[in-house]
Amino acid sequence: MKELLLKRKGKFIKYLIATFMFVIEHFVQMGLLALILAAIENGSMSYYRLVIILTITYVIYSPINFIISRMMRISYMRDTILDVRRMAFEKIINMPFKQYTQKSKEVYLSNLINDVNTFENTFFLSLLNFLINMTMYVLSIFILIVLDYKIAIGMFIYSLLIFALAKIFTKKTTQLEKEISTSNENFTTTMANTFNCLEILKLNNIEDKFLKKSKFTINRLEKKKFEANVFSEVQRQGIHILNAIALALVLVYLGYGIQANMSLAVAGLIFQLSSSSSMYLIEAFPLLNRIKASLTIYNKIAKPEKTTVKVGGGTKEFVFENKIEIENVSFSYEDKPVIQNASFTIEKGKKYLIKGVSGAGKTTLMNLLAMTYDEYEGKIAVDGVDYRDINEKSFHEKVAFIYQDVFLFEDTIRNNITLYRDIPQEQIDYAVKVCGLDSVIDEKKGGLEERLAENGKNLSGGQRQRISIARAIAKNAQILFVDEGTSSLNEELGREIEKLFLELDNTVIAISHRYYEGVTENYDYVLEVKNGSVHSYPARDYFNEVISC
Repeated sequence: MKELLLKRKGKFIKYLIATFMFVIEHFVQMGLLALILAAIENGSMSYYRLVIILTITYVIYSPINFIISRMMRISYMRDTILDVRRMAFEKIINMPFKQYTQKSKEVYLSNLINDVNTFENTFFLSLLNFLINMTMYVLSIFILIVLDYKIAIGMFIYSLLIFALAKIFTKKTTQLEKEISTSNENFTTTMANTFNCLEILKLNNIEDKFLKKSKFTINRLEKKKFEANVFSEVQRQGIHILNAIALALVLVYLGYGIQANMSLAVAGLIFQLSSSSSMYLIEAFPLLNRIKASLTIYNKIAKPEKTTVKVGGGTKEFVFENKIEIENVSFSYEDKPVIQNASFTIEKGKKYLIKGVSGAGKTTLMNLLAMTYDEYEGKIAVDGVDYRDINEKSFHEKVAFIYQDVFLFEDTIRNNITLYRDIPQEQIDYAVKVCGLDSVIDEKKGGLEERLAENGKNLSGGQRQRISIARAIAKNAQILFVDEGTSSLNEELGREIEKLFLELDNTVIAISHRYYEGVTENYDYVLEVKNGSVHSYPARDYFNEVISC
């Protein structure tokens, strides 16, 4: 946090000066009241005229002071919040893929929106008022020392008592802010799930059930906010009671002082300083707790988390020239063995089809090859280099994924193929031609610059899948991972897409439950997952045996 606040030292100094301007204004107001009391005590018209002139000057000065102070603060606050948003976004973007997938995407969305907004609305307002109140408290104590050291000592002892109470409240305040953050995450996740499947809800007449669930999530969030507000108010009111006792004692002391010839102006100023100094603390310490709670939110959304990722956390580049060797690899999911002692080889340029019954571990095997899982036994090495020594980023630069569900941006066809990378035009043209997209693009008025609707709704399923394949080819990926890439297509389109996979120069590792006669046999090898074991067969031998059975 210190680095964040001092990143713009010049603006931070202006922020502190703007804060001090509020302090000056407050003490000017207190001085005016003391002068009014002195004028009443003296009964002098010339004194009254001076007070009136000073009061008019203050009335003009006060709004000008506020505007100047706000202008000095606002740009620093805006730039710092932008830094927090950038840091929160970069934390998510730069997170290892395996670590990213441990949470729902809605949780990250909540961090970027709800938590950043909470930090913005809480931290700077609390920091500003804390600085103002503490500065005014310190100055009030110094002035009281000059006017009456006994009162100053009494108010200082009182401040220590308030500080002790604030320390007691800190832990609970921080806990409540964390609970609000978690409730915000749950709320965002629930809302996203509801709206993502709204069509299904309506078609099945189950909106009421999800409405009930949504209301429960909202109520839980608002309950946590209510608890935090009530607890904060309890702090304030508890300290107010102590403040009333302290001020009653000050009034008694001043009563004796006036009888001993203390001037009304001095007595009024001492009471203002005593009253204000205690009020400053009433405001300051709950604000300090809120600042600490805000820092917890800041660390959560902006500070990089300690990664536990083993595979992909190395420093070596992913280079695939010959083969990937899998040696005695075993993997368990929640203590349930899925893959046991698997040993086989993936050769560059060959096509591999992973087969097996539902739940056999096909996707698990692909995820192991795709460097998604790292808690496995055995060894996976590419050209002799262990997966654990390879940098995940370099791996993802050389591979591409095609899934059953294709996601397309509301952007041009070009950007959906290039994914905003700077790819030479001839490479894009080649990808378009190989995937059979050229006829589709020729039909579009804007060609490659034609904008797609939400998730490509203005395209057919086959066209959307072809764009996802074009991404992989334009990326020049060495390995293409295909997970049920044709399952959502009709027989004719599925056959065309499957044939396209097999005609590519890339290494293809695919999962498919469909069989296209005359096409599927053209895979080089079948990796059959059965009872935890992985067996490698030449594809034609495998399918000849299956067909003959």
